[in-house]
Amino acid sequence: MKRILLAEDDLDFGNILKQYLEISGYAITWAKDGKEALELFKNDSFNICVFDVMMPKMDGFTLAEKVIDINPETPFIFLTARKLKEDKIKGLKLGADDYIVKPFEADELVLRLNNILKRTERTTEKLPQEQMISIGTYQFDTSRLELSCNTYKKQLTQKEAELILFLFNHKNQLLKREDILKSVWENDDFFSGRSMDVFISRLRKYFKLDPSISIESIRNVGLEFKVS
Repeated sequence: MKRILLAEDDLDFGNILKQYLEISGYAITWAKDGKEALELFKNDSFNICVFDVMMPKMDGFTLAEKVIDINPETPFIFLTARKLKEDKIKGLKLGADDYIVKPFEADELVLRLNNILKRTERTTEKLPQEQMISIGTYQFDTSRLELSCNTYKKQLTQKEAELILFLFNHKNQLLKREDILKSVWENDDFFSGRSMDVFISRLRKYFKLDPSISIESIRNVGLEFKVS
């Protein structure tokens, strides 16, 4: 049984959502505010998190940032009553796996949760175990999900590591956006595309110590991971 940490301050909505998710086969731990959710996350393990954005004591965005610091591999979804484009982009930049605007059908949430968990389970099979890959002056440890260069070390998320491996395996080649999305995200919809843009921006920062490495975008086509 997959375990979900639900953070929702609306008692009526939270209670209904908890019951529906339990009927759908999930084990639910329900926190009534962001601070309580963080304490629960610190002391237990969950397969996925569902965070309301607007909560007392700690909002969903702040909660997600702290959760990522503790365990960057745990996927999470934002729930919000706000339809602001800025909120959705902020959620994407934090690495959210999905962003759902209220009101929504509970069936839709269950479907999205199932899809995310299936993707998460499949991604663990994509990275070779105990392999050290040299990328310019960097070392990429696929088993530890770690990127290092001299004294610099960066702990990667699963998705970041998958993307680096895919780009490296196709280095110095022009890659179409849809090919990257289908391989790493297993989906080439708008949401996945925006998520990929955020991840590419992160990787550019990670590799900035070596000028021989670059990720160049070709407008309306794709990008190229250059390693000289």
